[in-house]
Amino acid sequence: MKSPRRQFLRMAASAVALPAISRLASAQTYPARPIHLIVGFPPGGTADIIARLIGQTLSQRLGWQFVVEDRPGAGGNLAAESVIRAAPDGYTLFLEANPNVISAMTTENISFNIVRDMAPVAGVCINPLIMEVNPTVPANTVPEFIAYAKANPGKINMASGGTGSTPHLAGELFKMMTGINMLHVPYHGDAPAVTDLLGGQVQVMFDQIILSIEHVRAGQLRALAITSAKRSQALPELPTVSEFVPGFEASAWQGIGAPKDTPAEIISKLNSEINAALADPKMKTRMAELGGEPMPMTPVEFGKLVANEVEKWSKVIKFAGIKAG
Repeated sequence: MKSPRRQFLRMAASAVALPAISRLASAQTYPARPIHLIVGFPPGGTADIIARLIGQTLSQRLGWQFVVEDRPGAGGNLAAESVIRAAPDGYTLFLEANPNVISAMTTENISFNIVRDMAPVAGVCINPLIMEVNPTVPANTVPEFIAYAKANPGKINMASGGTGSTPHLAGELFKMMTGINMLHVPYHGDAPAVTDLLGGQVQVMFDQIILSIEHVRAGQLRALAITSAKRSQALPELPTVSEFVPGFEASAWQGIGAPKDTPAEIISKLNSEINAALADPKMKTRMAELGGEPMPMTPVEFGKLVANEVEKWSKVIKFAGIKAG
């Protein structure tokens, strides 16, 4: 006959093992229904396009539909908060992008911390910007532009798609690292900003490749440099800003996040499938057409990227005097 103590110890061991067994079974059967991928920006933008691209591929790989839901508002904060509050079961995911990080730092009385409350799943895509000028600007290189700006302090108008946007902060980072003085002119979106850049109402912009590459190729805008750490496959002849301003890097990026208590086994499965999707030549070609490149990462690496972006852009926000709104 088994002793009560031995029975108790076996029961206790079984109780400890049950959650692990349950999580393993959950990961093995995941997914068992459609998955919702939430985007915090309007349809047709880069984030929406990337979400639908990766969502379609994951639907094919996992056998269940990835339903992309665009929930714009409050700089993406409404969508982020809805995911953070969702059940941590892997069926609600977030298309996380650097504007979400920036907005979370420039919004007053925000109820969440995107680093603390969002579990990193995987990186997806990185999109460098082009530092471009109207052809009337007498500068063909980054050093020539810096010299021109220093000779004309406050007389150069720098366009962006809005205060706190990625192009805006890229320009502010450039100002901070070079010591030049430019006047920021915010627009309601990148498209009208590019229109005025073409018309000469503003002189310079740090813009996403997909929106400006055809204008550059047609000679309507002059590209000075790319803002990523390495040269872009879309414009391989274009130098990086960092070749002249060491340490400069400002790219748009997208990744996948989940509610923070999502089981590690599910996050690992999603990460593996996303990275496999990013390795597909068709995916690489499509992202190149959008001016981007796949950004495969482990959950830990993606988490570090988000944390580093918070630290980096908080300094730029302080330098630029951008107030919480």
